[in-house]
Amino acid sequence: MNLILMGLPGAGKGTQAEKINEKYNIPHISTGDMFRAAIKEGTDLGKKAKEYMDQGALVPDEVTTGIVRERLMKDDCKDGFLLDGFPRTIAQAESLEKILSELNETIDFVLHVDVPAENLVERLSGRRICPTCGTAYHVKFNPPKEEGICDKDGSALIQRDDDKPETVKNRLAVNLEQMQPLLDFYENKGYLARVNGDQDIEIVFQEVQEILDNKA
Repeated sequence: MNLILMGLPGAGKGTQAEKINEKYNIPHISTGDMFRAAIKEGTDLGKKAKEYMDQGALVPDEVTTGIVRERLMKDDCKDGFLLDGFPRTIAQAESLEKILSELNETIDFVLHVDVPAENLVERLSGRRICPTCGTAYHVKFNPPKEEGICDKDGSALIQRDDDKPETVKNRLAVNLEQMQPLLDFYENKGYLARVNGDQDIEIVFQEVQEILDNKA
């Protein structure tokens, strides 16, 4: 089963990816993991990617798609894969279709974990971090025992600049603008399956399972 996972930051993609990996035994492949593995293995494409990353530059599409192709050809992908963070553009989506065609594969589903942006502002802006030990909390969903104080070492919790409401709103707006053309692209092709991510984690996963298990 070949899957792509999409969703805005904070929608819970990572949690669902872990559950899909565990139940269906297909590798969860994130863009970052692919780059790190290619660099560690010292492949030609990995070396090229490292050059760009060391300069703080975006890795060009041809390098990224080449690394994706190499990753999808590995043995652990023979029964399927879960792509997370790729594709990010229509050009990358079209390149992925060519890669899969060459491998005699197709996409089964593009799972969109859908949560309204306004709800994600609460999720993301409620995060608090311990500056000393790095433990993460949430003022509503995972609060410390004593408000504003780390359970582990008693440090005063902080809110990172990128978790402040206005920053979060801007980040979500940019992500949505980038993601919408891809959602439209895959909907037109009949691959898109929307999952209501604004529910308990287990209920979200039940919806995911219903989609995947009904694959005819």
